[in-house]
Amino acid sequence: MTGSIGILTAGGDSPGLNAAIRAISRSAAADGRQVIGFRDGFRGLMENRTVRLSSDVVSGILTAGGTLLGTSRDKPHKMPVGSRTLDMREKMAEVYEANHLDVLICLGGGGTQKNAFGLMEQGLNVITVPKTIDNDVYGTDVTFGFDTALGIATEAVDRLHSTAHSHHRIIVLEVMGHNTGWLALGAGIAGGADVILMPEIPYDFDVVAQAVLRRSQAGKNFSIVAVAEGAVSREGSQELAEARSRIAAADSKQERKEAKAELAERQSDQVGNTLRLTRGLEERTGLESRLTILGHVQRGGTPSAGDRLLATRLGTACVELVREQTYGVMVASRGDGVEAVPLEEVIGKRKVVPGDHPWVASARSVGVCLGD
Repeated sequence: MTGSIGILTAGGDSPGLNAAIRAISRSAAADGRQVIGFRDGFRGLMENRTVRLSSDVVSGILTAGGTLLGTSRDKPHKMPVGSRTLDMREKMAEVYEANHLDVLICLGGGGTQKNAFGLMEQGLNVITVPKTIDNDVYGTDVTFGFDTALGIATEAVDRLHSTAHSHHRIIVLEVMGHNTGWLALGAGIAGGADVILMPEIPYDFDVVAQAVLRRSQAGKNFSIVAVAEGAVSREGSQELAEARSRIAAADSKQERKEAKAELAERQSDQVGNTLRLTRGLEERTGLESRLTILGHVQRGGTPSAGDRLLATRLGTACVELVREQTYGVMVASRGDGVEAVPLEEVIGKRKVVPGDHPWVASARSVGVCLGD
């Protein structure tokens, strides 16, 4: 007898999740398979909180933002249970068996790929689908959620132009991206930002200030600065690199613990970088500066047509892999097609913006300052 397909969404919410859930459910129904959704990510799997994803349940969710199933950032091997943190992977394996699942499909970002791999090591058949607005999952051309967030961030840059021009201000726009600058770079280029700062290229404060002053001296009475939340100065980047090197060089467990604590402190020091940048630009240029933090607005609302198409394409490809009994893989986008990438090739890696990426070259060619 054909078993059921389990599905969960984990990590941050992302536009297109419902489109992927719908695609998997409808494709599986064509095979006569039942699809069981687990609520609130891996915690719902551990607690066996389920919903049967019938045609009626997934009807009308294609254009809805968020996720029908709910999500959480709980990790299977570090699950808060009462006052303790426990490894609940064996319990999740029991729930998997109790529901007679052939496979568990996990929709999520880099952390979800790693957590799914941990369940695979417990003997579960797993397939993952890459989603995140940061577009930083290794091994895939693009993640669904990115296109929608890119459109929202670009529209924000567009709208800020008018107020920056009217008030002769520097407007600093912070977009998401703790570790990568895909969103800031894409929105900055598409929206015509004058300065783009991202984690991959540590910035020199003086270089940024001089770029703004050159515009002012040329008669341009405003500037737009697009910043990824994880962008750091050269000094900050050096401090973080030194802290990480001390972790790598630690000879004992205690030394490693102390080095990790130092890194955490250094990372905490970087919080508020964008506000400091805004105030510093005002001081150095003499131009009125304002900060806008886009925040979770980037995650919300109706997914773009591009994200609906991508999520549907990856979702239906998942079911095709189930038919072929191909497990332990991530369904990656490759051009107009898909590729099954082994999870061990994905975990522990991150897709960052290369210094020679065409977007970087294009930004420099049109005179955008990247802070270096």
